[in-house]
Amino acid sequence: MNTITQAAQMLSAPVGSQELEEEQQYLTFMLSGETYAASILRIKEIIQYGQVTEVPRMPGFIRGVINLRGSVVPVIDLGVRFGKPPTAVGRRNCIIIIEVAMGEETHNVGVMVDAVNAVLEIPTTEIEAAPTFGANIQADFIAGMGKINGKFVIILNIQQVLSMDDMAALAASASASL
Repeated sequence: MNTITQAAQMLSAPVGSQELEEEQQYLTFMLSGETYAASILRIKEIIQYGQVTEVPRMPGFIRGVINLRGSVVPVIDLGVRFGKPPTAVGRRNCIIIIEVAMGEETHNVGVMVDAVNAVLEIPTTEIEAAPTFGANIQADFIAGMGKINGKFVIILNIQQVLSMDDMAALAASASASL
């Protein structure tokens, strides 16, 4: 829980516009033993995994919905979205609330992860282009590969990961196979 609080405090810290050109802040998190990162620009908040209401006939990657201050927010199991087994619920699980653009509107979507690590600044010189193969996820999900302490971290293209068109197509193919 302390990690969640620290990450949330760092999310609200102001960033100078000059810093954004040279470094960008990323929220790092764990998923199936791998470290991933997402730009904090669209992240609204981080909450502890709690009561998720299952919705019948949803594809496997949609865990259900939560009530976030009176708004219904869908929760996506990011592991299942990446073709991995469903994320086991434990005490370190978190839901990252992300603002996703859909046309001219924006919607909040919750993403379930194993644990939140920290908010890190990664200089643009330490970010490599997305690989064309070799990752456990689709290449269009990857915005780049960040180098942190000599290790690579997969920086997600969160808009692509949470593309409603892609998820609707996956849901349609899953229901067709039933």
